[in-house]
Amino acid sequence: MSTTKPKHEGARSKKRKQGWRTAEGSDIHELYELSVQDPDNEVDIIKQIWKDQRGRPCCSIREDFCGTAAVAMRWVADDASHSAVGVDLDDDVLAWAINKKSERLNDEQSERVTLIKGDVLSTTTNAVDCLLAHNFSYYIFKKRQQVIEYFKTAHSELVDDGLFILDCYGGSDSFVEMEESRDMDGFTYVWDQHKYDPITGDVVNYIHFHFPDGTKLDRAFTYEWRLWTIPEIREMLLEAGFEKATVYWEGTDEETEEGNGEWEPLECGEACEGWIAYIVGVR
Repeated sequence: MSTTKPKHEGARSKKRKQGWRTAEGSDIHELYELSVQDPDNEVDIIKQIWKDQRGRPCCSIREDFCGTAAVAMRWVADDASHSAVGVDLDDDVLAWAINKKSERLNDEQSERVTLIKGDVLSTTTNAVDCLLAHNFSYYIFKKRQQVIEYFKTAHSELVDDGLFILDCYGGSDSFVEMEESRDMDGFTYVWDQHKYDPITGDVVNYIHFHFPDGTKLDRAFTYEWRLWTIPEIREMLLEAGFEKATVYWEGTDEETEEGNGEWEPLECGEACEGWIAYIVGVR
């Protein structure tokens, strides 16, 4: 069983920084990375899935909805044979990522990362081994045909034996309008499931950041999504032309009853209150 919360609800201690912060002195993109992302773990998962599914190394990735491009940058830093493309529509976050690229990577590594402003439905790049759609960003497509169109685009951007790795979240808590907080070093991260419509499946979620001096960055990030389920996602991947759609489910630590960070392909999951999973479209 996996009781891991959606990524937006989790805060990984190794990413924390010491010291107090204030709203005025904080960068929301940095706070997002500290609260939500774990590029080291994402790179490890890509490697594991490739080891399971393919008999050769994965060299090139495309990170759709890349945001700060944290995974793309970590990917190229991991191995001299790795290259990455990041695609996003947001000028502000792309400018932030380009600035951070020069700080986080040396010149040779930086040359192996290409960041593109573009619509993931229409942006064409060189075919890659692996295409990523993480942090549930493809949930922005609320109509079935829109999702299938995106999945078809992803299919066309992969090499012949490429893999499309998506994450998804769910569980009974996902349908509840509630807030969950997590204390970080210097600020508090708040995941706000503000609205859920049981007829349409639409959700409105916010991320807030609160600080020890009482200042706040409310609604620093807004997500207006449709909460797609695993069966729906798998069906749409097959309709888009993928040969199969494999679910990677996280195991459970027997002592904490939380996710143990070990992923395996399964056909049957467990009805946890909150979970994340990876779905792999196999070309």
